[in-house]
Amino acid sequence: MSVVRDIKTLFREELQAQVTAWGEPAYRADQVLEWLYRHCVTDWSAMTNVPRSLQQRLGEHFSLQTLVCIRLRGSADQTRKFLWRLPDGAFIESVLIPANPALYGEPADRHTLCVSTQVGCAYGCRFCASGLDGWKRNLQPHEIVEQVLAVERWHRTQEGSERGANRGSGRLVDNLVIMGMGEPLANYDNLMRALRILNAPWGGGIGARKITISTSGVVPGIRRLAEEPEQFRLAVSLHGATDAVRGRIMPVNRKYPLAELVAALEYYQKRKGRMLTFEYILIEGVNDSPDQVPPLAALARRLHAKVNLIPYNPVEGLEWRRPAPAACEAFYQALRRAGVTVTLRREKGVDIDAACGQLRLRTEREFDMVRSGSGAGETPGE
Repeated sequence: MSVVRDIKTLFREELQAQVTAWGEPAYRADQVLEWLYRHCVTDWSAMTNVPRSLQQRLGEHFSLQTLVCIRLRGSADQTRKFLWRLPDGAFIESVLIPANPALYGEPADRHTLCVSTQVGCAYGCRFCASGLDGWKRNLQPHEIVEQVLAVERWHRTQEGSERGANRGSGRLVDNLVIMGMGEPLANYDNLMRALRILNAPWGGGIGARKITISTSGVVPGIRRLAEEPEQFRLAVSLHGATDAVRGRIMPVNRKYPLAELVAALEYYQKRKGRMLTFEYILIEGVNDSPDQVPPLAALARRLHAKVNLIPYNPVEGLEWRRPAPAACEAFYQALRRAGVTVTLRREKGVDIDAACGQLRLRTEREFDMVRSGSGAGETPGE
């Protein structure tokens, strides 16, 4: 039996070709797209200016899948973490990050959504919860797109949300960071289709320069991304400026050591002419000592990259710890003195397990306990 394609995987021209093949005028495609991406509808019958016959035909040829929110946790700093259940029962996470995440610099009026691209992760960064249960599958384009739409629906149901929705395009999410669960460049084709839909004026309408793709250092994907026409931003989860340090906590460094990664990033910059971002999670006793500043500063200057320092968000069951605030401040100031553009960021949502994969992992294990009978009759709670 063939798998029914979800309508949120289609580009505008693909949908137009389909509706005209059915004998409908091309403008019907634009009506459908407006219902999908402006009104975020979840049912064909909600498309009230689309003929019922076309609604029925769409329903016969395409699915209109939505995500089910299993858990929603809110932090004191207004971060919101969503745990979604996919139709096959798998879990993924998205994190809504409010304005002004930086400790240094001007406040920013924005709402950023951190989006997942895979169920689990195969790259096994030692400090991250996403890969603790391994990789299960790639997300399809509509499952990436739907994370944004589902958050918009949630926002519209909130008391007083209209005040926040009256900005610009009338949407909540105006920035995307593709650095949730999974390695984005390991799901390259599905990711790029999803981002083109989210970037398109007829789709998500989010500017390319407000979309940041994060990678742990998948060199072929970086080189491939350099050839794309869109001006998406690139962030590299560096976390170590030497092979010794990076190799200790990031297995990807064995396949693509720093020399290969740097060469790919230089090629990317030559093609794009864009500033890079290095994400650098400060982990006590691993990469936060003063002797790590010179190699990091040299790398940042060589690649014209800015550095985002992020104090580690502890993960239950892992040994790593967050450095003391004074150590984070000292590292930050040393980079500044070395001439590096650097921010020290507050890791949002520490009180709601906001680091990648934590809430999903805990929930899966609770469901496993229920299924095995040790929690028979119970439903995993908050």
